[in-house]
Amino acid sequence: MVDRLFSERKLAELYDVLYPWNCSPDDAFYLDLVMEASSVLDVGCGTGLLLRRAREVGHTGRLRGLDPAAAMLDVGRAAGDGTGAGVEWVHGDLTSVPHDREFDLVVMTGHAFQVFLTDDEVRAALAAVRAALVDGGRFAFETRNPVARAWDRWTPDHPREVVDANGFRARCEHRVDTPVEGELVSFTTTFTADSLDGPETSRSTLRFLDADTLTRFLEDAGLTVEARYGWWDRSPLTAESPEIIVIARRD
Repeated sequence: MVDRLFSERKLAELYDVLYPWNCSPDDAFYLDLVMEASSVLDVGCGTGLLLRRAREVGHTGRLRGLDPAAAMLDVGRAAGDGTGAGVEWVHGDLTSVPHDREFDLVVMTGHAFQVFLTDDEVRAALAAVRAALVDGGRFAFETRNPVARAWDRWTPDHPREVVDANGFRARCEHRVDTPVEGELVSFTTTFTADSLDGPETSRSTLRFLDADTLTRFLEDAGLTVEARYGWWDRSPLTAESPEIIVIARRD
């Protein structure tokens, strides 16, 4: 089931306000990869900001955005000139929309990989990713390093607040279910914005896999790890790195 913050249009419309292009260094990291590939599948593309940006700066190949949240796709299609920016917008997920060796690059950004909560879900997703890649194609994604305990900072004392160029105000804050035990972290996100009549909440659960377990899943799926980074400047992954950023290849 898709979380409310993605499935309801009034909340989906806040996503690009709260997380505009270049608000995080991962935008440049993934854009470089996309611009090097002639065909790209963005899994969990949301509003398709990455693909829209790639088209804006001159990508001329195939760009497909796949997402289970129709509201996010609607926001993406309507952005800019309202033509969808030459992106293929597809409603569904990796298991409901099969692909067969169609893409040079598959990406999952925004920690979307962490929505796979069980081993079976991870295996099914990676099998579908491999099927979507051409021989030698690459899969790029990231997941938060559990050692860094990012959830400790997901408190009302650390909200995200944005005022856009038009003076529109939006805010979101998190409250984690405690104690956190094992790999799953559940939390509530509360949104307030000028466009909302009052606070709106959404529930989420994410899985935090360690680097070694992640590598085993990838290898079992027939994907070879080409590079692992701990941050968006391509610095090496260490035990304390906040991110586990992976580029894997279909042999």
